Amino acid sequence: MLSDRRPILLTNARIVDPSRDLDFPGDLLIADGTIREAKRGIGAAGVPEGTEVVDCRGRVVAPGLIDMRAFVGEPGAEHRETIASASQAAAAGGVTTIVCQPDTTPAIDDPTMVDFVQRRARDTGIVHVHPMAALTKGLAGEEMTEIGLLKAAGAVAFTDGLKSVTNAQVMRRALIYASDFDVLIVHHTEDPALVGEGVMNEGEFAARLGLIGVPKAAETIMLERDVRLVALTGGRYHAASVTCADSLDVLRRAKDAGLTVTASASINHLTLNENDVGSYRTFYKMEPPLRAEDDREALVEALASGLIDVVMSDHNPQDVEVKRLPFAEAAAGAVGIETMLPAGLRLVHNGEIKLIKLLHAMSTKPAELLGLPGGTLRPGAPADVVVVDLDEPWILDRDNLKSKCRNTPFDEARMQGRAVRTIVAGRTVYEYV
Repeated sequence: MLSDRRPILLTNARIVDPSRDLDFPGDLLIADGTIREAKRGIGAAGVPEGTEVVDCRGRVVAPGLIDMRAFVGEPGAEHRETIASASQAAAAGGVTTIVCQPDTTPAIDDPTMVDFVQRRARDTGIVHVHPMAALTKGLAGEEMTEIGLLKAAGAVAFTDGLKSVTNAQVMRRALIYASDFDVLIVHHTEDPALVGEGVMNEGEFAARLGLIGVPKAAETIMLERDVRLVALTGGRYHAASVTCADSLDVLRRAKDAGLTVTASASINHLTLNENDVGSYRTFYKMEPPLRAEDDREALVEALASGLIDVVMSDHNPQDVEVKRLPFAEAAAGAVGIETMLPAGLRLVHNGEIKLIKLLHAMSTKPAELLGLPGGTLRPGAPADVVVVDLDEPWILDRDNLKSKCRNTPFDEARMQGRAVRTIVAGRTVYEYV
């Protein structure tokens, strides 16, 4: 990232800082890559010489978003996404930090691979990029990686990406070792034997389409096992993507018992449901699959109550060759970094969740869980900031997305609200014109 950055004064803004539960009209001063002040009436007088003054006209100023689950193709799948293209998409979506997954080729399972990602991010990225490291060597689910060395190299958490660790003994040992280093285990909770050949949510709709379904039990059984292992080990555990009401019951019991268990939901599962698959639309094929509307509503309620901690994009770019296939054969996944915020604002405009709660789950909570310095507008914090126009109406055109792939479920969707300026370390990296 470039180092030259002049001070910025964001005036006439609606300051929303979920880290301090603040929502008030005021100004924000940024200088030397950090937040200097966030209060009413800073004004242009007394600010550093050469300051860029931006009239926000009542728009929201909030901490930059932290996307806790995104696939970035480097190394090995640069045709799907690169750190450069992913960071451009992130900036356009108000995301100032990407946490990338280890299921690359080769996998991010040793310190040299962590260093590779960090160097590529420094050289080509315009937002912060932090890698999660593999939980098991080669993502094979059999032998733990060197958790201590990987953490020292810069890994912010440990996961096997879209693979579940089916061996309970391996997961138990990983939780024990991770607790020694105070690192977070992030686990994809799907029992592969129960998933089988399933391609969408099991139920009446899948039966009518003639598609093999994935039962909710595939998720809840794995989550229940993991919670019991957390109780046994005392490790820090995060469910990567909960999708159904049954899983929320497991999560609620774990939290009520005082276990260090947290969970994410993807923006797709919070805003879409199985009916969106329609007539075999492969851009709606997800892993885990989109669930019933009752489950979607339960997820939103859990987010509003704080039972679900984090909203992430589950960004998974797939090129046209693997998406333009019969539904059962098409690859699962959707791009999401750029659309996470505007899709989330649907929930705000519908009255399903408060803006400050959504931003807390997209910025403050991921920062807390991963030990990252963002997610706040406190004076002295890094100047990772997004300016959001809540009312801007627009229609999403997938050809305008900055990701390398265009597999968005929101193509031609009517949106209300978007990021209009993204600031990373005090420098504007995106501005909507």
